[in-house]
Amino acid sequence: MSSKNFFLKKELSISKLFPKEKFKINSIIKAVKPLDKAHVGDLTFYDLKKYKDKAIGTKASFCITTKKLINDLPKKTIKIIVNNVLLELCRVTKTIYPHADIDYPDMSLKPFIKAKYKTVKFGNNVLVGKNVKIGKNSIIGSNTIIEQNVEIGKECVIGSGVIIKNSVIDKKVVIQDNCKIGQKGFGFIPVKKKNIKFPHIGKVIIKSFVEIASGCTIDRGSVDDTIIGNNTYLDNQVHVAHNVQIGDNCMIAGQVGFAGSTSIGNNVSIGGQAGISGHLKIGNNVKIGGGSGVIKDIEDNQIVMGYPAVSLKEFLKNK
Repeated sequence: MSSKNFFLKKELSISKLFPKEKFKINSIIKAVKPLDKAHVGDLTFYDLKKYKDKAIGTKASFCITTKKLINDLPKKTIKIIVNNVLLELCRVTKTIYPHADIDYPDMSLKPFIKAKYKTVKFGNNVLVGKNVKIGKNSIIGSNTIIEQNVEIGKECVIGSGVIIKNSVIDKKVVIQDNCKIGQKGFGFIPVKKKNIKFPHIGKVIIKSFVEIASGCTIDRGSVDDTIIGNNTYLDNQVHVAHNVQIGDNCMIAGQVGFAGSTSIGNNVSIGGQAGISGHLKIGNNVKIGGGSGVIKDIEDNQIVMGYPAVSLKEFLKNK
């Protein structure tokens, strides 16, 4: 279920995408994927040394990178050396997935057809796109929109005024009123006084027994996916940016914000109005105090607080 792709892909060869390069192999690109999820035939990218471990093990056929990083990649991976990795990735991804940089309205939306979803209960004015799957005994609140190809598992409760797109939702998930899930994240590259929008070709995966309270916003992944783990609870008005991956059994209080591509372990508790910077790794069993600002990685079993967030012992000592 998690391998589902929501975006139309053009069949393009590597030489078509990079006409100035001289490739011995001119294969069609199967997909654009992150280092650790790419396979033979896929195109990936490597721009930060902190991802060296993933670069060493990548199975991608092609990788966009820089001269300083090429030695970290496997010999079998063909290196495409550029000055600006993210700019080239943006160009190529937009070429392969031409409809992923703007969230166009879903013109397939229609009032739900009860005969198609016999075991599902619907409120008033619910709109459903084509190829939507909704599991048995789920409940969909009034004025909710479920866009094309979305999958919702059995016994889910979706509140009123919810918009869901580009998402795969497992069983017994509760999503309360006015949540927005699966829209394009905040991604662009400033170039010569112009902002080039980065296509977001990922999706949102919400696993079983998750509860998402009112007014939350969960952006889909850019190249990777945004994931909410089993039995994790989000309080009101939480923002989860693109590529964020939250583990199992986490408790996230109101108005917490996660910047893009941060990984959260299992059994993590975060107090209200805390902010988590991007590209960080938060370990298992971590507790983060309310109002904290996390700007660096946190190892397992730590309790931190403050801005910048430090160990609770150090925080209390400074106070």
